[in-house]
Amino acid sequence: MLLLNLSAQDLLTLDSRRRMVPHLAERWRKFREHEASETERSAWAESLICLAEDLVAADRGNVQMVVECAVTVDEDLKGGSPRLVDVVLVGRHPVEDRPSVQLVELKRWSTVTRVERAIADRIHVEGLAKPKKHPALQLREYYQAFTGKKGPFGPVDIECGGFAYLHNATEDSVRPLIDADAPMGAYARVYTGDRRQQLLADLQKHFAADGGAFEAEKLLRGIGVRNTPLLDAMMWSRGTDTVFTLRGRQKEAADQILEAAAKVLPSPQQPALVPDERRVVFLVTGGAGTGKSAIGLQIKAELEAAGRTVNYASGSKAFNAAMRMHVGVGDREFKKTFTYFSNYVTTPEPPLDVLICDEAHRLRDRSTNQYWRAEKQGTRPQVDELLDASRLTVFFLDEGQVVRPKEVGTVDLIREAAERRGAQVVECGLREQFRCGGSDAYARWVRALLGVSDDVPEQWTPDGLMHVEVVDTPKALEDVIREEARVGASARMVAGYCWPWTKPLGAEKRLERDVRIGDWHRPWNADSGSFCADGVPPSSRWSVHEKGIGQIGCVYTAQGLEWDWCGVIMGDDMVRRDGRWVFRRGKETGKSAEGVKRVRVPGSFDPKVRAGSVSDEEFARLIRHAYHVLMTRASRAVVLYSTDEETRAYLKDLVGETQIDGLRPTRESLPRHHARPKKGRKRPKNDLRLF
Repeated sequence: MLLLNLSAQDLLTLDSRRRMVPHLAERWRKFREHEASETERSAWAESLICLAEDLVAADRGNVQMVVECAVTVDEDLKGGSPRLVDVVLVGRHPVEDRPSVQLVELKRWSTVTRVERAIADRIHVEGLAKPKKHPALQLREYYQAFTGKKGPFGPVDIECGGFAYLHNATEDSVRPLIDADAPMGAYARVYTGDRRQQLLADLQKHFAADGGAFEAEKLLRGIGVRNTPLLDAMMWSRGTDTVFTLRGRQKEAADQILEAAAKVLPSPQQPALVPDERRVVFLVTGGAGTGKSAIGLQIKAELEAAGRTVNYASGSKAFNAAMRMHVGVGDREFKKTFTYFSNYVTTPEPPLDVLICDEAHRLRDRSTNQYWRAEKQGTRPQVDELLDASRLTVFFLDEGQVVRPKEVGTVDLIREAAERRGAQVVECGLREQFRCGGSDAYARWVRALLGVSDDVPEQWTPDGLMHVEVVDTPKALEDVIREEARVGASARMVAGYCWPWTKPLGAEKRLERDVRIGDWHRPWNADSGSFCADGVPPSSRWSVHEKGIGQIGCVYTAQGLEWDWCGVIMGDDMVRRDGRWVFRRGKETGKSAEGVKRVRVPGSFDPKVRAGSVSDEEFARLIRHAYHVLMTRASRAVVLYSTDEETRAYLKDLVGETQIDGLRPTRESLPRHHARPKKGRKRPKNDLRLF
């Protein structure tokens, strides 16, 4: 848990726009499940600003201020009394080459008296009825947890200290806090308003001037706000373990599935004489970034290590291709375990032990393919084929990500199919999300912006977790994405399906630049199963191949994946008019001699949502969902551009001014991406090492 992560100077900028306290209050309500009191709000407005101003005055404005920060990943976020530090200051030590951290308790006390001489750890505070602990006792507890084995920095050597800051007080008015009987230690310093110069000097002693964005990212990962990018996690482990730390409901869901497998499936070492025919179905629901795939890949690794037969099915070619290309390099058996929903028309004999179905909202009514012979086509519901394929079936789904009219996967559909078979159904719901930098504020903002939720859209408030900006031209968007990719970030451009899509032309398989905005022309990702001219990758590899940076992806090639930076082009299928969204279908010109089409009437060109196939209401719903998917593919920053001037103005108004140094993710604050494995390197069998 945390409420805000910004440098001191950026926090002051946010406050100058009158957005700091509302943002903190919204985050507080989300985590604590009740409204922040007026006392809490006024404390943020006064004490946080005072500390930030002191950091700037000490020429330490780049030091990160992590507000209301959990001290370990295990804190109970919903009940009890989670240990939360008012502020964690994070940076680099000015002399020693290591992270520097100061834990801060902010108090607005002006007068303090001792309860009695023999009890130095209890004090009376003017205006409060009950005695209070000496703040150093709180800091001692935080310090011990922060620097312990379960602390956010783990075994990394850091400098850590702490202090209480009573900016309204003088030394004389709070003498019991600082006299000889008061607690002592690296965490027990006390600063008052008349000791401000000493505070400034000590801040300079503890922190270098160049800030601590990278160190703050380590802290965020250590307390569970950030997660390892999915593909990187799999590559680091070669698929044997996802190196994720499953948390909260994620861990509960995984433990339930593994426990059920141990009960229902016979031991591979001691197969039952009379097989247990019970079947169990798990239904795991959650929005984008709640860790569904992380759970699926983790349980796959653990079940395989226990000798179970496990397949991982998906409706996404891009996801499967990424796993096969980057994780399953040189390991054919591993690649075979990543399948598609349509691979189970014929029931495996014997059935699999476990079938994991990711993105189950993409289930179809039937398993069909225009290239299959008639006898190969599915004749019964696809969900029935999947349920019959294994003894234990796990479905992960998010009904809010349905983007095609023929996608029928719902909780009710799967529940009813399982109950027809007499299978036990276990349902799990995930809430905490780790995509979009762990920024729940951004996830809510996108849903409100697009009308996916009933919330009223509000101006975006930077929180140091997710960065949002709007640009005036598609070239400006591309410049940002290419530059971020150049310095090591994962980055891609995506767009609404608002232009015709030409198949590769000629024997050399040249890509036509279909996406045309003024004099800026770029191709879609290749509509091809093989490499095209100039080494352009096929569509299944566009999202991860180094030469995919120059093409534009759509919802069908982006769904299920993520990048540090994502440039999203909104086309004329969804435009703002008179305070509401208007949805439009496009029309194309006739084919040229080469088979190229152009835009005749701007709007949607998605063949899946033609006028004759879906109603206007359904069309609007699918377009909203498509942009929701596209806008939640980034883990650090999103760049928005609309081809429509009025819509662009609306986005600018909601996002506000974004050119603030420090708010854009820096190279230092981005994850170190793992290099693609060399071909021929097989993963060890049943190897569960964590890398």
